[in-house]
Amino acid sequence: MRHDLKGGLGMSLRIDRRLALGTLAAGLAAPALARTPFVIDGAGRQVPIPASVGRVFPAGPPAAILLYTLAPDLLIGWPRANRPEEREFLLPEVGARPEVGRITGRGNTANLELVLALRPDLILDSGSTRRTFAELADRVQGQTGIPYALLDGRFDAIPGSYITLGQLTGFERRAKLLSDWAEETMKTLLSRTETVPRERRPRVYYARGPRGLETGLAGSINVETVEFLGAVNVARDGMGGGLAQVSLEQVLAWNPEVIVTIDQTFAANVRSDPAWRGVRAVADGRVHLSPKIPFGWVDFPPSVNRLAGLWWLAKILYPALVSEDIRTLTRDFHTLFYHVTPTEAQIDRVLAGRD
Repeated sequence: MRHDLKGGLGMSLRIDRRLALGTLAAGLAAPALARTPFVIDGAGRQVPIPASVGRVFPAGPPAAILLYTLAPDLLIGWPRANRPEEREFLLPEVGARPEVGRITGRGNTANLELVLALRPDLILDSGSTRRTFAELADRVQGQTGIPYALLDGRFDAIPGSYITLGQLTGFERRAKLLSDWAEETMKTLLSRTETVPRERRPRVYYARGPRGLETGLAGSINVETVEFLGAVNVARDGMGGGLAQVSLEQVLAWNPEVIVTIDQTFAANVRSDPAWRGVRAVADGRVHLSPKIPFGWVDFPPSVNRLAGLWWLAKILYPALVSEDIRTLTRDFHTLFYHVTPTEAQIDRVLAGRD
C-alpha cells in the first residue's frame, strides 16, 4: 500500500501548485527485482519501482539528506554517523542511526556484502550522473538485484529529484510539497537577481580550510548556489572545475568584494591577519561564515540543505532585494525539511555558523 507523510507545515513562501515540474561471492543470495513499473532516474536509467519500500541504503551523504527530508523512517543509516550537535536538529531516533559507510565518493567504505546484509529495498545515490557513476549503479543493481536509483545532484535538479524519489518510495504527495517549495524558492530569487546588471553583480570568493586557500572553481558543485544567484565567482580564469588550492597572491589579484567561508578558524582570524588586509572583502567587513548545522548551507554536503543557504546567500549578496526574515525562513525550513522546529536559541546557533 502506498503511503505519505503529512505535509502542509507553515512556510514563508507561497507554494504555487501549478508548477510542474561482476557476481558476488558464493553464498550471497540476491533478492529478485520486483516485476513492477519503473522510473527514469537522473542518468536516464530504467529503475524498477519496488513493490514496497521500508528500508533504503544511501550511497553517499547527499542521498542520505535527500531521503531524510522526504521519508526519514526509510533511512537505514548514515554514510557518516551524525555528531551530537547535528543530531540535536534531527529526529532523535533517525538522527542517531548508525554509520553504514558509502558506496560512492571520497572515502567509500561500504561493500556489497554489507549492503546485502542490511536488506535494503532500494539503493539511492544523488550526485554526478556521469557515465562512471551510471555504470556503477548498473553494476551494483545487477550484482545485488536491488534497484539502484542515481538522481541528478545538481542544485536546479532538486525539484525533479524529489518527484522521482517520491515515485520510487510511495511518498508522492510529500515529494510534491518539497519539490514545489524548492521550485518556488529558486523562481522567486532568480526573478529578483536576474534584474541586476552583470557589472553590478558581486564578485565572490569561496574560502575553505583554516587558511582560506581552498576554493571551488567556476562550474563546480561547491559554488553552484553562488553562481545560481548570478554572482561572479572570481576563481574562474580557465582553471577548470572542482576544488583547488590557490595562493594568497592570487586572491589579492582577484580582490573579491565578498568572501563566503565554511571554516570557523579562517573566519575568526582573517580580519586580524595583515596578509589579508589588502582584500576588499576583508577591508569592507564582508566575510561571512556559512551556517552548517546539521548540514552545510553552501556545499557540505551538496544536497537539499543548500535550499536554506540560497536565501542566506541572497541576503548577503543582494541585501536590497531580499527583505524576508532569515530567522523565520530558517525555522520554517527546519520544520518542513528536517521535521524538527528549532528554538530561538538553536536558530541563533545555526546562523552563527559555528558547531
